[in-house]
Amino acid sequence: MDEWEIDKPLGHCHGTDKQIKYGEEYFAALVETEEGLQRRDFCADYWEEKRPDVFCYWKTTLAAPDKKKQIFVDDEMLMAFFERLAEETEQEKINFRFVLALILMRKRRLKYDSTRTEDGKEIWRLKLSGEKQLVEVINPHLNEEQIEQLSTQLSQILQGDL
Repeated sequence: MDEWEIDKPLGHCHGTDKQIKYGEEYFAALVETEEGLQRRDFCADYWEEKRPDVFCYWKTTLAAPDKKKQIFVDDEMLMAFFERLAEETEQEKINFRFVLALILMRKRRLKYDSTRTEDGKEIWRLKLSGEKQLVEVINPHLNEEQIEQLSTQLSQILQGDL
């Protein structure tokens, strides 16, 4: 599995290099680069004016370093991120989507329905909670260490701490 590191917020705007102050709202985003997905933070003024091309984003507030970490992404955003990764073919994104599926299953947003094999790949069919619609996710057969690593990276993405 490829290494995939997402940086924590650094407290400055990627577009202007202006410092983002504690308590200030900003936009955190994942941007596709030659090295893979990377986190970039943008001050609200720059975001509103330039609207950079990003893979996904969320609005948050820069917390002071002594504040307790808070997850600021709700289940709807996790589902949107999961759905956005549906057509991706890069292995790291397939792995990431699978871990998101596990998290959404734990949160009871997705429920396991069945498994099928296609072209040597195990594909899980999952039912969206409260709906008849089924979605599919490739099981990349990650080991426990790989799942933990991806879960940690997801946690870093979703945390607003410095």
